[in-house]
Amino acid sequence: MPPDSHDDDPLLRLDPHRPFRWLFLDLNSFFASVEQQEDPRLRGRPVGVVPSEGENTCTIAASIEARPLGIRTGTPIREARRLCPGIVLKPARHALYVDYHQRIVAEVERHAPVSRTWSVDEMSVRLLGPQREREAALALGRAIKAGIRARVGECLRCSVGVAPSRQLAKLATELQKPDGLVALGPEDLPARLLHLGLRDFPGIGARMEARLRRCGVEDVAALWALGPKRARAVWNSVEGERFWYELRGADIPEPPLRAHPHSIGHARVLPPALRDRDGARHVTRLLAQKATARLRAAACLATLLMLEVVPAEPGRHPRGGGLRGETRMRETDDDRVVLAELDLLWEALLDGPAPPRRFIRSFIVLAGLVPVGVSTADLFAEDALPLRPQARSRLGQAVDLVHRRYGVESLIYGEAARDLESYSGAKIAFARVPR
Repeated sequence: MPPDSHDDDPLLRLDPHRPFRWLFLDLNSFFASVEQQEDPRLRGRPVGVVPSEGENTCTIAASIEARPLGIRTGTPIREARRLCPGIVLKPARHALYVDYHQRIVAEVERHAPVSRTWSVDEMSVRLLGPQREREAALALGRAIKAGIRARVGECLRCSVGVAPSRQLAKLATELQKPDGLVALGPEDLPARLLHLGLRDFPGIGARMEARLRRCGVEDVAALWALGPKRARAVWNSVEGERFWYELRGADIPEPPLRAHPHSIGHARVLPPALRDRDGARHVTRLLAQKATARLRAAACLATLLMLEVVPAEPGRHPRGGGLRGETRMRETDDDRVVLAELDLLWEALLDGPAPPRRFIRSFIVLAGLVPVGVSTADLFAEDALPLRPQARSRLGQAVDLVHRRYGVESLIYGEAARDLESYSGAKIAFARVPR
């Protein structure tokens, strides 16, 4: 590589003795590893975690033993059985994975404060003082890995990366899996990255990869050769410049966390017993109740309801999705308002001469969120609900308490539901950080 013309940039100056500022931890095959930890009979065996029982779904996680056989997240069950006839398939248990996540966070914090959890299986630690030396940073990584094995579970393995920037530390976790420990220092760049694909970099998805290729960036060498202003132009955003600097090791301050989310959603791959119209509707109503409970927990009101249902029959839905619709609502965190709007939207979506009879997936989103403290009541709304807003809020909180103690299926608004035993455990929040 030719000499870097940006070496004198003040943002890229590093302490040559203490250049390591971040540690990133990525748990390997997390869901499947938890299942192996809980059941010793599964250890050393190929395991796939599935959203529900049945053959018409796909794996949402694969154990370390299953991955060399070609089984990944999204592998259809029939294909997984073909690739590995002896694979063990386990229905997902979200509450259990959250429990293990919290135990792992507690263990990491025995060694160093967790700066941020990025998902159920990823977190970062800002290194301080002597920890920024290469050997000290690696020693901390080894101690964290050993602590997780000893105090959380021997099946829980993770890849740890240390680097000058958080982006590089996350990249380092990808260089050695499973159970890796990698330091990426200034002297390692860009040589140790050149074999990676563009999609291996955080923040580069399919669309960004296509945009980069249209701009002549075909590989990591060309990505590295971009200047900061050129990167900004390619991204069409300041995020391109941020990406470029972090790739070079600059510790750019992260944008502040949003005070409240932009949207709250829940999706569910429907179990076979609940794929008819009635079963899919009941599950969708439960998803709406869960989303509304999260809305109250975030102290927000929603103004937009979006629904997507995917028919099971081939050719009955648009490519890449299902039947979609949305409706505006007055500001609300009330289950009954949301469910009433959902019922209307459901009927409107399925109103046609030959509506689908079977469904494979349901997805609901509450959006247009407004913090409770800055909301404005509609003086002209014809509110059919006899309760005042304060009373409705207290009712919602009481329902939330029942759901937390006994499950969302224990109390359902408006109508008697079918047997929803197969509903439980079918959903995994991959990216949502457990609270």
